[in-house]
Amino acid sequence: MIYSITGKIVAQRDNFVVLDVHGVGFKIFTTPRTLGAFSLGSELMTLYCHLQLKEDGLELYGFKEEAELNFFELLISISGVGPRSALAVLQVANLKDLAAAIQEGRPDILTKASGIGRKTAERIIVELRGKVKTEESEATVRKMSTDADLVETLISLGYSRDQARAALAKVEDKIVDLEARLKAALKVLSAK
Repeated sequence: MIYSITGKIVAQRDNFVVLDVHGVGFKIFTTPRTLGAFSLGSELMTLYCHLQLKEDGLELYGFKEEAELNFFELLISISGVGPRSALAVLQVANLKDLAAAIQEGRPDILTKASGIGRKTAERIIVELRGKVKTEESEATVRKMSTDADLVETLISLGYSRDQARAALAKVEDKIVDLEARLKAALKVLSAK
């Protein structure tokens, strides 16, 4: 079993990287968050990996942090959640926020992931509620709901979903007011 791979990124696409390890290129599917953490060919990087055996071949899924890999493996252990859907769930929010949404029983947050319907989101909550823990889950879920509204607002202003999420991720957590978070996110976006 492959647990981690260290090499240089030689190619990068929307949902995968090619990691060169001593002349062998590994195609590793990942999240945009992980893709944004590294740049092409600059340095050695390590991805924690899950090897998925399929009928027509093998696929590697990689993550910057071991905790992301563990969460991914919890997600794919649930009936009806495949690797691509699990990647989509991981892109909705960071691990702390996802754990809070699960702990607070909020399927509406999980359904923002591509390929995850209400029934699947509810199944994720039922199966993972006791397995994932986070403190201050109610406040975290409230912030996530606000940020979900802000993402839609920023999209209506012409920004992409990824740009909006990235900008909100850079806004300090202590800023909780909706208008203040929007102003801070717009300031981040205008600085680019």
